[in-house]
Parts: sequence; structure tokens; C-alpha cells
Amino acid sequence: MRFLYLLYQWLIAYPLIIVVTFLTCVVTIIGSTIGNRDFWGFYPPMLWSRFICAILLIRTEIKGRENIDPKTSYVFVANHQGAFDIFLIYGYLNHNFKWMMKKSLNKIPFVGAACEAAGHIMVDRSSKASIRETMHKAEKTLRGGMSMVVFPEGSRCKDGRLHSFKRGAFLLAEELSLPVVPLTIDGAFDLMSRDSINVHPGKVTLTIHPPIFPPAEGKYDLEQLMKESYNRIASALPGEEPIA
Repeated sequence: MRFLYLLYQWLIAYPLIIVVTFLTCVVTIIGSTIGNRDFWGFYPPMLWSRFICAILLIRTEIKGRENIDPKTSYVFVANHQGAFDIFLIYGYLNHNFKWMMKKSLNKIPFVGAACEAAGHIMVDRSSKASIRETMHKAEKTLRGGMSMVVFPEGSRCKDGRLHSFKRGAFLLAEELSLPVVPLTIDGAFDLMSRDSINVHPGKVTLTIHPPIFPPAEGKYDLEQLMKESYNRIASALPGEEPIA
């Protein structure tokens, strides 16, 4: 059965994914250039993500959609198990957002250009001035219900476990007094680990936790915000322990 799936994956699914990815990038670039990039930068990639999950026979389960309001801007923070994290969030979060992503990703042919056109935030850590400019772009983006998704671990894990968070996303939430919504992704590592090129069909679950709102007076306690976000994400991951 595994051999048949590998044949299907390489001879049918992957060629179709390449074609659909190219078409999605072209539509996103053209639509974002001549029209509303918040529309064209979200809905074509959302359909692209759902197509990829469907053609690779991936089952999805979404929990907690009732916890978020489509008219509210959030900073979503998610654990990063593998490539399918992107498809799961893009395809099934059902809330318009921009990614905060490594600037190096804009070198990927067509995909990088589509991300630039869609207005995703490319993180440039080369200097303090570049970091300030990145934060300024994020501030202008997070308005009118537009949200942002960040992987605070920084990169895909190598072992499927939850690792410590970087501060960037939480500093942004603190600066703009935005609610933080932790997202737990469970199963993506088993589907396709960081070092694999083959997919193992199965199920992946996205849990949308209740927002963590800023205090009515004053700013977040940054360390407490990071710890609470970590613990909420860990609570939906079997075998993960909360931070004391």
C-alpha cells in the first residue's frame, strides 16, 4: 500500500501540485498588483492549500474556530512541525492574515514573488535599522481585522517536539496592544518531517486557542505572555509539558 501511495505521490500528486502552485503564484501576483492584495493574497493560496491536502489524502481537523472574530486583528503564534503547517493554517484558519517570514524565502522562484506581492512581512535581521523597518511594516499591516501568523520557534523542528520561543512576535503584540492567539498543530511532523521529501498520509489537527488579551491598563508582561502562549500550545500536544 505504501509503495502504491509513493507511485501516486510522485507520478500524479506532485506534478499536479507543481502546476497548481505555479498558477496560484501567477494569480496572486497579478491580482495583488492590479487589485486588492488582501483578497488575492489570501483566497487563492487558501484554495491552493486545501487542494494540496486533498490530493495528498491528508485528513484535517479544526478545533476552536469559535474563539476568533474575523473582524479583529490578532497575532497568531503557532508551533512549527513541518511543511504542512503552512497548508493547514492557510487553508483552514478561515481568518485573513499575513505571514511573518524569513526574508530568504523570497528567493524561491514564483513563490517569493507571490509573497512579496501579497504583502507578507519579510523579516530582515541584518541590522537594527532593518528590524525597525520590519516592525514598521507589520504595524501598518495589522489594521482593520488583518492579522499576522508567526512561528515563534523560528524554524521547523527536527524532532517533532515543541521548542523555546523567540521574542519577536510577542514584542509586536506588546507594541500594538493586540491579542495573541496560540495555535497548536499536531500531526504535521508525522506527515512530512523536515528532512523528508515523501509524505505519509494521515491526519493533522489545528487547535485555535482562546485569545490572550492585553491588560486593560499598561502593557503585557512579556515573559508571562510567552510562557502562557507556550503552555496553551503544549496543552494540545501529547507528551509536552507546560513551563512551570
